[in-house]
Amino acid sequence: MSEVRVNNLSNENNTGGPTISGITTFSGNHFLVPPQGDTASRPDNCPPGSLRFNTDTAHLEYYRGDTIGWVEIEAEPTAPLGTSATGVGHRMLFMGGTHDQGSPHLSNKIEFITIPTLGDVTDFGDMVAEEQEGAFASNHIRGIYFGGDPKDTDIEFVTFSSQGNAADFGDCTAQAKSGSSCSDRNRGVMILGGGSNVIDHIQFSTTGNAQDFGDTSMVQSAGSGVSSSTRGVFAIGSSDANYKNILEYITISTTGNSLDFGDLTRMGVHCNSYSSSTRGVFHSGYQYPASPNFMNIIDFITIATTGNATDFGDASLGGFGAGGSSPTRGVAGSGYFANAPTGESGGYTNIIEFVEIASTGNATNFGDMSEKKRHCKGGSNGHGGL
Repeated sequence: MSEVRVNNLSNENNTGGPTISGITTFSGNHFLVPPQGDTASRPDNCPPGSLRFNTDTAHLEYYRGDTIGWVEIEAEPTAPLGTSATGVGHRMLFMGGTHDQGSPHLSNKIEFITIPTLGDVTDFGDMVAEEQEGAFASNHIRGIYFGGDPKDTDIEFVTFSSQGNAADFGDCTAQAKSGSSCSDRNRGVMILGGGSNVIDHIQFSTTGNAQDFGDTSMVQSAGSGVSSSTRGVFAIGSSDANYKNILEYITISTTGNSLDFGDLTRMGVHCNSYSSSTRGVFHSGYQYPASPNFMNIIDFITIATTGNATDFGDASLGGFGAGGSSPTRGVAGSGYFANAPTGESGGYTNIIEFVEIASTGNATNFGDMSEKKRHCKGGSNGHGGL
């Protein structure tokens, strides 16, 4: 067997490393060190299969192609297929909302589904108070509900693996209503909405008050957000009563102001949203004065690559509900029916529907909630930020 010992190898033009063809075996009991760098220094237009170590996320990642980009290699080996790292299924929670049955109309219900298994919701517990128009952020262990009406600064939380009532977490730095969020395994970032430009953040593992993260580029309300493990992207929603199709982004691990990402194919008000580790989906929504008010449009983006959204398919829902996901499946539930004529409510709905995030196409029925309502919020312990 031949042996070559060198400190450095380059190609014949001295423009990079050599190309090694055929079957190559690395032996010994030491290690192989791949190229490394932070998220901002990711190279573009690499050959699919290129490998590097991301120093921001502390994960290996590989390049899947121009339309998908870099994907983290992160497994949860202790969790069976279709479950989260906590050992329970990939659960999605639905919290609060305004229902159309009896009085009072506000709800404090918490219900859940197991995302890999089609079917109706199951009771989880009760919120601290009856709420609507809040927002939801989550990691693989905890889900937090923040803001809303009437308790617009409160934050409460649940543990996905333990059915039961929500408990107090802390307070937002300002009033929060119709906000949005993004998160990784450690940090939840909360765009407070309510006509402000405030962004807060919390650490999931530690109860307490939120801290300032930065600002959005404009005051906003009724937005929605999606996450990868490094980046959060959110639709502005409305700003000063003007409906927007604007998308902005942040780096979850680094406090600071949001930056321009691109545009949705339509207005992005009260969308249901969810994500895989690479793709974010904005599911239905509301527009005015255009008709129909309640849209059935589903858009998607590649989170790692700034740019405009692309059409995904059609929904039955018309926004004003909740969205969540497993690593592969996106789910949206409650809100309004889509395609109601201008001036009509469209009718509250208890529909839950889903898509497979890696593909494109129309949403399919998943099951039903226990009652018809809008302004219900929720999320999951298996979304793309985890």
